[in-house]
Amino acid sequence: MITSLPILLNTLLYAAIGIVVFVVGFVILDLLTPGKLWEEIEVKQNSAVAIFAGAVAIGLSIIIAAAIHG
Repeated sequence: MITSLPILLNTLLYAAIGIVVFVVGFVILDLLTPGKLWEEIEVKQNSAVAIFAGAVAIGLSIIIAAAIHG
């Protein structure tokens, strides 16, 4: 049950901001690393790059969640 509309709107706003910051951070990571991450993962089946990208995604998520939560 929704307790109040402002709480729901704030939650959706923070979720949207978090997703945008995550995507921007991941794009910056892709620009800073040599080669294309998705080409390495998908075409060349490079599992080390996939593990690295996953670790970065988890790290970015933790940092964004901590920044939003306070």
